[in-house]
Amino acid sequence: MDSRLPVGRPRIEDLLEAVPITVADLRGAVGLFEEDTAGMLRASIKTAERAFAELNVCDSVIDEAGARGEDAAGRLRQLLTREARQEVLAELTALDVIAREVRQTVATLHLLNRILDRESAVEDDASPADVSRLRETDLRVVPSTYGDDAEYVDLLAMANRGTELAPQLEEAHRERLSAVAEHLVAVVQRAAKTGFADERFAQEALREARAAHALWLRCLEQRQHDLGK
Repeated sequence: MDSRLPVGRPRIEDLLEAVPITVADLRGAVGLFEEDTAGMLRASIKTAERAFAELNVCDSVIDEAGARGEDAAGRLRQLLTREARQEVLAELTALDVIAREVRQTVATLHLLNRILDRESAVEDDASPADVSRLRETDLRVVPSTYGDDAEYVDLLAMANRGTELAPQLEEAHRERLSAVAEHLVAVVQRAAKTGFADERFAQEALREARAAHALWLRCLEQRQHDLGK
């Protein structure tokens, strides 16, 4: 994971970078009190309260990212149906921004869990399964007038065959576009359900969403070539 987590025991500089706590609070929390046990306890409690408050902020960021991802999936479904190419691309770009924001938050979250000695509980959480893939070979084959078994007496026979295949062509292209669109939306929804908090899964999901988008564009081009629309 690309994070700002320190190696070994957290240093004051690392804490300052990740958690909005004053230098006095931090130095107090690490024990510069000598005989003032009560003061040390008060500072420790105050610092822990700050850390837990920041944990809540991190959780809120992840929850909000998940909600934004769900909203984006809904918009993508509509945009893909309308074949709004530029708008679909803009939604995918916005998802990349959301995932990047969450990566920074998760780095802070891990550091706070380390400070609060909660790492073992977090590590026990199961990671999402691998992202499912969709390739062009998984889609319905488009019928062609130039099949290996096609035999024509003349050009008129070929034209007639093309007319006969037109309904099948339309159905095949419709199914292909629908399958790719459904896959793209499903991938985004799965990433949104995790709040983009698992960096590996989020990156793979958004990479697959981009690949599905590219496949969707190819399917549109193939339909244009075959049907002129």
